[in-house]
Amino acid sequence: MTGQHATYTPAATWFTAPEPLSHSLLEICTRDMAGLLCGTKRKKQVSDLHEEGKNAINSPLQPSSIDIHPEDTMLEENAERSMIDPTSKEDPKFKELLRVLIDWINNELEEDRIIVKDLEEDLYDGQVLQKLFEKLSGCKLNVAEVTQSEIGQKQKLQTVLEAVNELLRPNGWSIEWSVDSIHCKNLISIVYLLVGLAMHFQAPIRLPEHVSVQLVVVKKREGLLQSSHITKELTTTTEMMMGRFERDAFDTLLDHAPDKLSVVKKSLITFVNKHLNKLNLEVTELETQFADGVYLVLLMGLLEDYFVPLHNFFLTPESVEQKVLNVSFAFELMQDGGLKKPKARPEDVVNLNLKSTLRVLYNLFTNYKNAE
Repeated sequence: MTGQHATYTPAATWFTAPEPLSHSLLEICTRDMAGLLCGTKRKKQVSDLHEEGKNAINSPLQPSSIDIHPEDTMLEENAERSMIDPTSKEDPKFKELLRVLIDWINNELEEDRIIVKDLEEDLYDGQVLQKLFEKLSGCKLNVAEVTQSEIGQKQKLQTVLEAVNELLRPNGWSIEWSVDSIHCKNLISIVYLLVGLAMHFQAPIRLPEHVSVQLVVVKKREGLLQSSHITKELTTTTEMMMGRFERDAFDTLLDHAPDKLSVVKKSLITFVNKHLNKLNLEVTELETQFADGVYLVLLMGLLEDYFVPLHNFFLTPESVEQKVLNVSFAFELMQDGGLKKPKARPEDVVNLNLKSTLRVLYNLFTNYKNAE
């Protein structure tokens, strides 16, 4: 009863027989009811128009609980917007990808006391992306340190993305991001960018493989909104993603000269045993005997001529997690010794990836081949 106050009627009156309506009163009621129906119809038409954009986005797959912003339905002719289907947001592999990327950023920027909790809210203004790129590349960007205005944020993003694109584009990476998409908190653009950076700089993380999301794309054509669903692949296999950037001597060796692999392995075995023999240890299989990280830790101590306290690592690791921690610790010792961060991931060494193990050991051989 819009615009009227409800009137309380004693219960007894409900049992009183109604008096017949007069002809004139019936006409008034009929006329008022018709007017009310017409008003309701007009309101419904307005409501339908208002809901057109929202329905175009929500249907047919999205639940009505998704948040729709006004700008998502007020599009220019031939313009389009996209958003992640809610079912994809709840996909465990997608959630894992976000977690791995957030943990990686926080680990890289720990010294700057930067803590990222939400990729959309924390990366859109370019501040964190600037710090991350500078840390990974070792290059200082010429941007304002703090920018509050939208113009300033976009200028910073422009500078950061130009530097990123200059690195990634020559290596065949498809540029799936822009200043506007990052600043508008487009999560897929942000994830694409971070995956590209992680692959290029050989981040010591393991991204979940074959992560895809469903996007709802809304386009405006001839004044009408049309929606469709497309699939976006965010990650493939580790080997394929690494292959974009990392074609080194070991790729060539395993792909085109496998007959020479035994010669390389023999040289590396001779090198590591020269030092491990001091502890009465001996290696015969590179990919298996270094997989738990113990020999790597001990080897680094021998090469750098110091004793590694046994409580700093797991001497007899019993789980994959303990093995990964051992290999990660060995990588830290390598960096402490002045070596670059290993291109391999600790998880790859633990998972018996031969190329990853060869890369780590060859890096040690190159730097310590003359060590006694």
